[in-house]
Amino acid sequence: MLLCIDTGNTNTVFSIWNGDRFLATWRIATDHRRTADEYFVWLSTLIAGRKFGLDIDACIISSTAPRVMFNLRVLCSRYFDTRPLVVGKPECLLPVPPRVDAGTVVGPDRLVNTVGAFDRHGPDLIVVDFGTATTFDVVDTDGAYIGGVIAPGVNLSLEALHMGAASLPHVDVTRPARVIGTNTVACLQSGIFWGYIGLVDGVVSRVRAERDRPMKVIATGGLAPLFDQGFDLFDAIEDDLTMHGLRLIHDYNKEMGNG
Repeated sequence: MLLCIDTGNTNTVFSIWNGDRFLATWRIATDHRRTADEYFVWLSTLIAGRKFGLDIDACIISSTAPRVMFNLRVLCSRYFDTRPLVVGKPECLLPVPPRVDAGTVVGPDRLVNTVGAFDRHGPDLIVVDFGTATTFDVVDTDGAYIGGVIAPGVNLSLEALHMGAASLPHVDVTRPARVIGTNTVACLQSGIFWGYIGLVDGVVSRVRAERDRPMKVIATGGLAPLFDQGFDLFDAIEDDLTMHGLRLIHDYNKEMGNG
């Protein structure tokens, strides 16, 4: 079985693929102090609860948090006797390499999302990922990542407001009843919700105009459904897009004799 690990700045997701489907997916807070032994105790306990064994023989990792990589590598080697594929490293092959400026390091999560989205939705895509940052990834006709846009994430923006202005409270992200808020909380919620609706709509419109062709918009990330409330911003929402992309990249490397 294949263990897929996606480490973001906020959370780390583990999924187990049995060759036909993902058996389970679990999420834990990203913490560089967590040891390989702690990962294994946590993971093996969850697996035991699902009663499908621990016969993992391959691992693949996508990480935007470099400080956690050492212990994730140790987890794979010590407990599963396998050297993990790490997306973004030269030894991890991609079906189509990214086409960006020389010397540019593309976030591995963006590469993985590109592969997953192209497999499910074909060419000419804009992948919007609502994570710690809100990213827009442009997928070309052959499935290559060709660039995109990075904006502050929704929760990051809220946290910055709360930390930078002592009088502003921390609020939940939700769709407000009205655009014009009549109290501080409602004003903040309106600014975040309608501000990000405008951000997505504006960036997507400009990317389409620059590419001068129809482009589907695929959303992923926990907050994607919040911004898909009758606005026709997205053609599809994929909650498992990153895991799907990781599995495809692993399979590609295996076919190429690299895994």
